[in-house]
Amino acid sequence: MNLMDGDDEEFGFSRNYFLAKELGGSAKKSTRRISDIKVVDEQELRAAASKLAPKHEREMTSLLNSYRSLYSKWAFELRCGFGLLMYGYGSKRALIEDFASTALTDSGVVVINGYLQSINIKQVVVAIAETLRDQLKTKRSPLTGNMSKFHQPFNSLSMDDLLAFLEGSKKKDNDCFVCVVIHNIDGPALRDCESQQSLARLASCSHIHMVASIDNVNTPLLWDKKMVHTQFSWCWYHVPTFAPYKVEGVFFPLVLINDGKTQSAKTAVIVLQSLTPNAQSVFKVLAEYQLAHPEEAGMPLSGLYTICRERFLVSSQITLNSYLTEFKDHELVKTRRHADGHDCFYIPLESEELEKLLQEIG
Repeated sequence: MNLMDGDDEEFGFSRNYFLAKELGGSAKKSTRRISDIKVVDEQELRAAASKLAPKHEREMTSLLNSYRSLYSKWAFELRCGFGLLMYGYGSKRALIEDFASTALTDSGVVVINGYLQSINIKQVVVAIAETLRDQLKTKRSPLTGNMSKFHQPFNSLSMDDLLAFLEGSKKKDNDCFVCVVIHNIDGPALRDCESQQSLARLASCSHIHMVASIDNVNTPLLWDKKMVHTQFSWCWYHVPTFAPYKVEGVFFPLVLINDGKTQSAKTAVIVLQSLTPNAQSVFKVLAEYQLAHPEEAGMPLSGLYTICRERFLVSSQITLNSYLTEFKDHELVKTRRHADGHDCFYIPLESEELEKLLQEIG
């Protein structure tokens, strides 16, 4: 009798499962769009965020103080030629700067704010070279005599010459070095291959000690084996602080602000990144035409189809229509009447925003 009850219960579960699948397949698709999200004014949102009461301040302060016992170990590892890489939840800006101001008082310190939107790597290296030169003059290092070939201003030197100066002598008795602190070495302006290679070469210089923080789980993908083990020589430290990213977050636009065209551009990026490469390419064709012909009402369907067919982006008019329908559903593309009576397709963004959008989607 118990077996029969078990079979009935199992049958009930199975029936409910297939019934749910059947109902789910017949349900209508959602008609909601990203553009339907209600946004607020930027000043209002930032004002509300600034009024949020901080929580667990005492616990976070206690956590930061607990890391102070590691300062001597971190300084020793820097002296041994290793780099320090801090990771963990929360802003690590205050922690790293406290370490630098407490345990690295006998060296020059250069801070790089990697969370900024744009950073000039060469200007950073120039600042580091100038800091090292001042140290060499103060301590009257044997290297001072080798500075004659660097009599030109550092700004006029190439990156190779600057790195050659920073490399200098590899004698162990040389006590001059500069500590480079990089907040968010995985920042948006430093994620390209060229910037990471320049930083790796910088870290391998004998007079440079590097301390950096990361907040992106995919950051290690930026480095190859040589960069990690030979140039950066990272010592990884899990130092969660649970501190808010107040300073780092100021330089990023808020997602939920009502900024008209900017909000539309951000929405377009999100939608386009979820589409197929061919759909993105069709959108690029339309965008490039609009940028090249800013005074026209839009791009005719016939012209769009001809170019997409030549570039093997679509195989038929039906395929192109499906892409355009998807664009219009997400309000990426709109239509308006041309002077000759035909409908034209256009993107409801200004040229500047459209150019930024094309850069975003690569």
